[in-house]
Amino acid sequence: MAQAKKKTAYFCRECGNESAKWLGRCPACGAWNSLVEEPTEKASENASVRRPGARPKPVRMTEISLEESKREKTGLTEFDRVLGGGIVKGSLVLIGGDPGIGKSTILLQVCRNLSNAGRKVLYVSGEESASQIRMRGRRLGAEPENLLLLCETNLSDIRLAIEEEKPEICVIDSIQTMMSEEVSSAPGSVSQVRESTNVLLGLAKGLGISIFIVGHVTKEGAVAGPRVLEHMVDTVLYFEGDRHASYRILRAVKNRFGSTDEIGVFEMRSEGLVEVMNPSEYMLEGRPANASGSVVTCSLEGSRPLLLEIQALVCRSSFGLPRRTAAGCDVNRVNLLMAVLEKRCGMDLSSSDAYINIAGGIRVNEPAADLGILLAIASGHRDFVIPEDVVAFGEAGLSGEVRSVSQTELRLQEASRLGFHRVILPMAGSRNLKTPSGIEIVPVSTVKEAIAAVTKKN
Repeated sequence: MAQAKKKTAYFCRECGNESAKWLGRCPACGAWNSLVEEPTEKASENASVRRPGARPKPVRMTEISLEESKREKTGLTEFDRVLGGGIVKGSLVLIGGDPGIGKSTILLQVCRNLSNAGRKVLYVSGEESASQIRMRGRRLGAEPENLLLLCETNLSDIRLAIEEEKPEICVIDSIQTMMSEEVSSAPGSVSQVRESTNVLLGLAKGLGISIFIVGHVTKEGAVAGPRVLEHMVDTVLYFEGDRHASYRILRAVKNRFGSTDEIGVFEMRSEGLVEVMNPSEYMLEGRPANASGSVVTCSLEGSRPLLLEIQALVCRSSFGLPRRTAAGCDVNRVNLLMAVLEKRCGMDLSSSDAYINIAGGIRVNEPAADLGILLAIASGHRDFVIPEDVVAFGEAGLSGEVRSVSQTELRLQEASRLGFHRVILPMAGSRNLKTPSGIEIVPVSTVKEAIAAVTKKN
């Protein structure tokens, strides 16, 4: 007797849209060659899509208690900063990053701190055995009594364990290893990831459990699986940085309970991830003395000012088409700023290679870094040294003007705290500033004035 053919459907890897046949372009999100074929089966009759708990009833907004919005501190100030002040009850948080970047390490440290504070925590691992987790926990000093371990990939068993134990915090490491019996495709597929996340979402909202899920990333740096995964969760965090280097940067790209502009800086050591409470000083370590093409700028990451070193190397090109390379900033923005220098300041840069680097691995998208990039390129091109006690920030326009930026006083305080004495800033917005003691402000209206301000003492 011929075996019945399995039913299949095509799912988009980007948005999770389902199609009955293969299409070159997804009709929902427009992505090309993103549809993959996966087997589908109807859910069993006993399967329930209702979230656990009593049947929900609509209530008035004014009758909703705000006590549930109290945040739980994790014991890691940098982690709490990125979350928006702590863990929100019933939230679903996705953490992504390259292999070996420290996702499991920081979550185990968070579990340790919460368990030591008397919270009931469940750590579910689909990639490691219980003995492996304990070995890593012993190295990190994370062996508390209230920390429960479960090494399982079957989603039904995990759901039963969560409903029975009712932990306050749960960690799923990782979502790509989870497998639901209601879906016949392999673990890690679009269908499995979507179904597993949907079940965990129902548990988080229905039982009021805060759940952290670890997600693998693709070679492009995005979380593997359907793009709808990021839409389902409350918060998406990404670990950035070279895993061979010691620093790590935790950044929120989505946060329903806080700002997405905040970052957390950590250093990887033998005892785990250690918070960097003074990232400005950390980013400026090893800054060269009396070197051309180097200047310090102040960028704002959320409510935190960061002092960063901008380096520029400008040299004569050996080819007909000069190379322009930028690490840590947009290369198109660099090309625009070089055009401003050539047109408004008379610098011949059309036949020069330019290499721009933001030291420390931070990526800067704020326009306030424009003036620093301009001064670094001018210094590298004319080979003059910018004084080491100078900080420069401001947005540059196409006419060569320097425009004002936000939170000027906060930037001045950060420069003063680290021992800088001169700050070059936009003329607009420089009035009625509360200048810290020992700081000399140099207001400028144009890029020409800024270059003159750093060269008059050289």
